[in-house]
Amino acid sequence: MAKSVENRALKKGAWSPEEDKKLIAYIKRYGIWNWAEMAKPAGLQRSGKSCRLRWVNYLRPGIKHGNFTKEEEETIIDLHEKLGNRWSVIASKLPGRTDNEIKNHWHAHLSKRLKYDLNSLPDMSDAEIDQYSSFETDPPPTNVPKALISESSAATSTNSLPSSSSNPKQ
Repeated sequence: MAKSVENRALKKGAWSPEEDKKLIAYIKRYGIWNWAEMAKPAGLQRSGKSCRLRWVNYLRPGIKHGNFTKEEEETIIDLHEKLGNRWSVIASKLPGRTDNEIKNHWHAHLSKRLKYDLNSLPDMSDAEIDQYSSFETDPPPTNVPKALISESSAATSTNSLPSSSSNPKQ
Protein backbone atom coordinates (compact mmCIF):
# COMPACT_ATOMS: atom_id res chain seq x y z
CA MET A 1 0.00 0.00 0.00
CA ALA A 2 1.29 3.49 -0.76
CA LYS A 3 2.67 5.45 2.21
CA SER A 4 0.31 8.37 1.59
CA VAL A 5 -2.67 6.04 2.01
CA GLU A 6 -1.44 4.20 5.11
CA ASN A 7 -1.81 7.10 7.57
CA ARG A 8 -5.22 8.44 6.60
CA ALA A 9 -8.66 6.96 7.00
CA LEU A 10 -10.26 6.13 3.67
CA LYS A 11 -13.89 6.75 2.96
CA LYS A 12 -15.91 3.77 1.78
CA GLY A 13 -19.36 3.41 0.32
CA ALA A 14 -21.36 5.61 -2.03
CA TRP A 15 -19.71 8.52 -3.77
CA SER A 16 -21.14 11.99 -3.24
CA PRO A 17 -21.71 14.44 -6.11
CA GLU A 18 -18.97 16.65 -4.60
CA GLU A 19 -16.46 13.79 -4.77
CA ASP A 20 -17.43 13.13 -8.38
CA LYS A 21 -16.85 16.80 -9.22
CA LYS A 22 -13.43 16.76 -7.53
CA LEU A 23 -12.32 13.66 -9.43
CA ILE A 24 -13.58 14.97 -12.78
CA ALA A 25 -11.95 18.39 -12.25
CA TYR A 26 -8.64 16.82 -11.23
CA ILE A 27 -8.52 14.48 -14.22
CA LYS A 28 -9.45 17.30 -16.62
CA ARG A 29 -6.65 19.46 -15.23
CA TYR A 30 -3.85 16.93 -14.66
CA GLY A 31 -4.91 13.81 -16.55
CA ILE A 32 -4.60 10.25 -15.33
CA TRP A 33 -1.08 9.53 -14.13
CA ASN A 34 -1.10 7.20 -11.09
CA TRP A 35 -4.38 6.16 -9.52
CA ALA A 36 -2.79 5.21 -6.19
CA GLU A 37 -1.13 8.62 -5.80
CA MET A 38 -3.68 10.99 -7.30
CA ALA A 39 -6.54 10.63 -4.80
CA LYS A 40 -4.89 12.79 -2.12
CA PRO A 41 -3.93 15.75 -4.36
CA ALA A 42 -7.44 15.57 -5.86
CA GLY A 43 -8.79 16.20 -2.36
CA LEU A 44 -10.38 12.77 -1.99
CA GLN A 45 -10.15 10.40 0.95
CA ARG A 46 -10.55 7.39 -1.31
CA SER A 47 -8.22 4.65 -2.44
CA GLY A 48 -6.72 4.75 -5.88
CA LYS A 49 -8.69 1.67 -6.81
CA SER A 50 -11.94 3.33 -5.79
CA CYS A 51 -11.08 6.42 -7.88
CA ARG A 52 -10.14 4.30 -10.89
CA LEU A 53 -13.33 2.22 -10.75
CA ARG A 54 -15.48 5.32 -10.29
CA TRP A 55 -13.89 6.94 -13.32
CA VAL A 56 -13.88 3.87 -15.56
CA ASN A 57 -17.41 2.68 -14.75
CA TYR A 58 -19.37 5.90 -14.14
CA LEU A 59 -17.65 9.22 -14.84
CA ARG A 60 -15.62 8.70 -18.00
CA PRO A 61 -16.93 10.69 -20.97
CA GLY A 62 -18.83 8.65 -23.54
CA ILE A 63 -20.33 6.12 -21.15
CA LYS A 64 -23.96 5.27 -21.83
CA HIS A 65 -26.17 5.15 -18.78
CA GLY A 66 -29.66 3.77 -18.61
CA ASN A 67 -31.58 0.90 -20.08
CA PHE A 68 -30.13 -1.45 -22.64
CA THR A 69 -31.78 -1.54 -26.04
CA LYS A 70 -33.12 -4.80 -27.47
CA GLU A 71 -30.27 -4.74 -30.00
CA GLU A 72 -27.68 -4.39 -27.22
CA GLU A 73 -29.26 -7.25 -25.29
CA GLU A 74 -29.27 -9.48 -28.38
CA THR A 75 -25.61 -8.62 -28.99
CA ILE A 76 -24.73 -9.50 -25.39
CA ILE A 77 -26.58 -12.81 -25.60
CA ASP A 78 -24.95 -13.73 -28.92
CA LEU A 79 -21.46 -12.75 -27.80
CA HIS A 80 -21.86 -14.46 -24.42
CA GLU A 81 -22.82 -17.65 -26.24
CA LYS A 82 -19.64 -17.41 -28.34
CA LEU A 83 -17.19 -15.91 -25.82
CA GLY A 84 -18.50 -16.84 -22.38
CA ASN A 85 -17.82 -14.44 -19.50
CA ARG A 86 -15.25 -12.33 -21.35
CA TRP A 87 -17.00 -9.11 -20.41
CA SER A 88 -14.31 -6.70 -21.62
CA VAL A 89 -14.33 -8.29 -25.09
CA ILE A 90 -18.13 -8.09 -25.18
CA ALA A 91 -17.96 -4.44 -24.02
CA SER A 92 -15.62 -3.60 -26.90
CA LYS A 93 -18.47 -4.47 -29.28
CA LEU A 94 -20.92 -2.15 -27.46
CA PRO A 95 -19.55 1.41 -27.56
CA GLY A 96 -20.27 3.37 -24.42
CA ARG A 97 -21.03 0.35 -22.25
CA THR A 98 -18.59 -0.84 -19.58
CA ASP A 99 -17.67 -4.44 -18.94
CA ASN A 100 -18.95 -4.10 -15.37
CA GLU A 101 -22.33 -2.78 -16.50
CA ILE A 102 -22.68 -5.56 -19.08
CA LYS A 103 -21.73 -8.23 -16.52
CA ASN A 104 -24.24 -6.86 -14.01
CA HIS A 105 -26.99 -6.69 -16.65
CA TRP A 106 -26.25 -10.26 -17.70
CA HIS A 107 -26.48 -11.67 -14.19
CA ALA A 108 -29.47 -9.55 -13.14
CA HIS A 109 -31.61 -9.92 -16.26
CA LEU A 110 -30.40 -11.77 -19.32
CA SER A 111 -29.28 -15.08 -17.83
CA LYS A 112 -32.73 -15.49 -16.25
CA ARG A 113 -34.44 -14.69 -19.54
CA LEU A 114 -32.44 -17.36 -21.30
CA LYS A 115 -33.07 -19.86 -18.54
CA TYR A 116 -36.84 -19.43 -18.77
CA ASP A 117 -37.06 -18.51 -22.49
CA LEU A 118 -39.16 -15.38 -22.23
CA ASN A 119 -40.32 -15.80 -25.82
CA SER A 120 -42.74 -18.43 -24.55
CA LEU A 121 -43.60 -16.51 -21.36
CA PRO A 122 -45.29 -13.23 -22.30
CA ASP A 123 -44.43 -10.02 -20.43
CA MET A 124 -42.97 -11.46 -17.23
CA SER A 125 -41.19 -8.97 -15.01
CA ASP A 126 -37.81 -9.75 -13.46
CA ALA A 127 -39.52 -10.03 -10.07
CA GLU A 128 -41.80 -12.75 -11.42
CA ILE A 129 -38.83 -14.56 -12.92
CA ASP A 130 -37.01 -14.33 -9.57
CA GLN A 131 -39.99 -15.96 -7.94
CA TYR A 132 -39.64 -19.03 -10.17
CA SER A 133 -35.85 -19.18 -10.25
CA SER A 134 -35.49 -19.22 -6.46
CA PHE A 135 -37.09 -22.67 -6.27
CA GLU A 136 -34.18 -24.23 -8.12
CA THR A 137 -31.33 -22.16 -6.71
CA ASP A 138 -32.15 -21.67 -3.02
CA PRO A 139 -30.53 -24.19 -0.69
CA PRO A 140 -32.70 -26.10 1.76
CA PRO A 141 -33.23 -24.45 5.14
CA THR A 142 -30.26 -24.88 7.46
CA ASN A 143 -32.09 -24.38 10.74
CA VAL A 144 -33.73 -27.84 10.67
CA PRO A 145 -31.73 -30.49 12.56
CA LYS A 146 -30.42 -33.28 10.31
CA ALA A 147 -32.00 -35.90 12.56
CA LEU A 148 -35.44 -34.45 11.91
CA ILE A 149 -34.86 -34.34 8.16
CA SER A 150 -33.79 -37.99 7.95
CA GLU A 151 -36.52 -39.21 10.32
CA SER A 152 -39.24 -37.14 8.65
CA SER A 153 -38.34 -38.46 5.21
CA ALA A 154 -38.56 -42.02 6.53
CA ALA A 155 -41.78 -41.40 8.45
CA THR A 156 -45.14 -41.85 6.81
CA SER A 157 -47.11 -39.63 9.17
CA THR A 158 -46.43 -36.60 11.34
CA ASN A 159 -47.18 -38.65 14.47
CA SER A 160 -43.89 -40.49 14.19
CA LEU A 161 -41.81 -37.27 14.22
CA PRO A 162 -39.90 -36.65 17.45
CA SER A 163 -41.12 -33.75 19.52
CA SER A 164 -38.82 -30.75 20.04
CA SER A 165 -38.77 -31.41 23.80
CA SER A 166 -37.23 -34.86 23.34
CA ASN A 167 -34.24 -33.45 21.45
CA PRO A 168 -31.66 -32.33 24.05
CA LYS A 169 -29.61 -30.28 21.54
CA GLN A 170 -32.31 -27.69 20.99
